Amino acid sequence: MIIIKNQMVEAMNGFDQLPDSLILLIFNSISDIKTLICCRSVSKRFNSLVPQTESLSLKVDCVISPESDSGSFFTLLKSLLKSIHDLLKPDTKPTIRNQTQNSPARILNQFDRIRDLQIELPAGDLKLEKGAVIKWRAEFGKSLKSCVVLGFRRVANSEGNNAEVDIDFAGGLKTRVVWTISALIAASARHYLLNDVVKEHREMERLVLVDREGEGTVAMEKEGLRESREESGLAARGVDRQEEGRRTVVPSVSMRMRHEQRVQLKDGVWVEGVTLVVVRPCNGGGDVEDAELALGAFGGGIYGEAVQVLLKNESYLLEMNSF
Repeated sequence: MIIIKNQMVEAMNGFDQLPDSLILLIFNSISDIKTLICCRSVSKRFNSLVPQTESLSLKVDCVISPESDSGSFFTLLKSLLKSIHDLLKPDTKPTIRNQTQNSPARILNQFDRIRDLQIELPAGDLKLEKGAVIKWRAEFGKSLKSCVVLGFRRVANSEGNNAEVDIDFAGGLKTRVVWTISALIAASARHYLLNDVVKEHREMERLVLVDREGEGTVAMEKEGLRESREESGLAARGVDRQEEGRRTVVPSVSMRMRHEQRVQLKDGVWVEGVTLVVVRPCNGGGDVEDAELALGAFGGGIYGEAVQVLLKNESYLLEMNSF
C-alpha cells in the first residue's frame, strides 16, 4: 500500500510540473462544459484554470422552467427551446435552488474569457412532409450575410424504386420557395436569441448554433460578432434594432436557385428533386462565389456530392422583400 501510494504521489507531482498553458490546451480540446466543470473538483489548480478555457461546447438537453433564472442567457435558451416542437417537459419541477444552480446562465458565468462557443440544440426547427429533407447554414452579423439551403424529396436505392415519386412536390417552384423561407425564418429566430450571448461575452470571436439532427447552423464569425455588438450599443442608446417579433428581420434578398429532378451519387444512391439555394442580401451581399459558400456549408458526404452536381447546372434568380 505504501508503494502504491508513493507512486500515485509521484504521478501527481509529475503532472503538477506541466505548465498552465499545456493544461489549458488540453481543456480547450475537451471543450465540453459538463466535463470541464467536473474537472474543477480535481484540484485547486484545475479549479483556477478551468474558467480560463476559451473553446467551449454547450449541449442543451431539455427545457428549463421559467422560474429557475432571470438571466439573459437563460432567457435565450428558454425561448429558443420553446421553438423546438417535440420536446417533452418533465412532469415534476426541481426545487428553485437546484434549478438556479444548474441553469445555463450560471454555468457559462463560470468561464471568464470564452472565444469559441458552440451550442447544440436537441432538435431542429422545421417540420416538413414525410420524405423531405432540408439542410441549411446561415452566417450573420447584425443581420443576415448569407444562407445556403439544400433540399430534396427523398433518398432512393440504386434502382431508384424506393417509393412513389411526387414530381409536383419535388419540382414545384412554390415548394422550393417555401423551403427557403422556412429556413430563413428558423435562422433569423436563432440569430435573434443569440444577441444576449454576444453582448455578454465580448471576447468571443466565433459563435455557432447547431442542432443534434444536423438540420441547420447559424454561424457568427469575428467581424459579424463585432457588428452585432455595435448594433446592441445603438439599441442601448435608443436606436431601434431590426427585429420582428422574436426574430431578426430578414433583409431584402436575392435567391439564386439550382434544381435537378434526380441526382445519382457515387455510391448508387438517388436523391429526388434536389434544390440548392444561395441567399444573399440585395445590398452588401459580398464577393464570395456561390460555389465557395455552398461547398463551405455542405462540403462532405452525400450533401457535398449533390452540391457539386447542382453547381454545374444553370441557375435562376429570384428576389424577395424584407420580412
